[in-house]
Amino acid sequence: MKITKNSKIIILGSGPAGCTAAIYASRANLNPILITGTNIGGQLTNTDQIENWPGEINDITGLDLMKRMHKHVCKFDATMISDNIISVDFQNHPFRLTGEKNEYISDSVIIATGSNPRYLGLKSEKIFKGKGISTCAICDGFFYRNRNVAVIGGGNTAIEETLYLSNIVNKVYLIHRGSTFSAEKILVQRLKKKIQNKKIIIYFNCNVKEIFGDSSGITEILVMQTNPKILTTFKIKISGLFIAIGHVPNTDIFLNQIETQNGYIKTMHKEHGNFTQTSIPGIFAAGDVIDHVYKQAITSSASGCMAALDAEKYLANLL
Repeated sequence: MKITKNSKIIILGSGPAGCTAAIYASRANLNPILITGTNIGGQLTNTDQIENWPGEINDITGLDLMKRMHKHVCKFDATMISDNIISVDFQNHPFRLTGEKNEYISDSVIIATGSNPRYLGLKSEKIFKGKGISTCAICDGFFYRNRNVAVIGGGNTAIEETLYLSNIVNKVYLIHRGSTFSAEKILVQRLKKKIQNKKIIIYFNCNVKEIFGDSSGITEILVMQTNPKILTTFKIKISGLFIAIGHVPNTDIFLNQIETQNGYIKTMHKEHGNFTQTSIPGIFAAGDVIDHVYKQAITSSASGCMAALDAEKYLANLL
């Protein structure tokens, strides 16, 4: 039997946005409930090296940073519950949320559910998930020590994954559909240095068209090189394929409840505060669910702070 829990404010998501919102809401004596979701700590836990977190002079892993944030949340006695919300009712007030474990009733909600990795959409992907296909080099790179792997993508994540893997595997094939990288310049510079020792081989203007393997896992991939005049295909023998082509916001259960655009939650962006309010007063959003541009831990935390302040103001006006 599910237990019903009541709170002035419920925060969905335990990444940088959710944790920051919980810290600010707690300091405002709002006694928030933070529901962690299934991916505790969010996507940041997959980042091997963070060197641009303000005030953290030494490099830190995403996992360690999120552990610190969770301790910070607990310092202010916020209630952190391990549950996964499966449906919501934002059409009536107070708002109702149904989790796998409990039911929740709240006067306000901050959505900070983050995003999940995007896949290629090939049928063969489903066959080899967990058998050679990964979206996290930090999690799975060790299994391919001294073997050949491929990384797909051209942004920060793809470059970071490639650099990390180059210290573990025999060779990394970086496959990018574009002609230039969209990653930060400092990462591209590091990549160029690694290319010199021939541990990293780059294929521009290429797409993976098929994945081959057997019962033991992936053995090779079919790559198509796209050229306005010539279309050529070739195969690369690998043992692991790391996909880093972006993320899909975790907003499915909210799509019929609040306004979204391309899957991302729309916020009001008002001139004088209330930046994080959604189309429904009392429902706020922060982090990757509203941001398809910056996608940085620091911007997620900042929006989490704003969401908590916006929620505090909303709740004060309810009295």
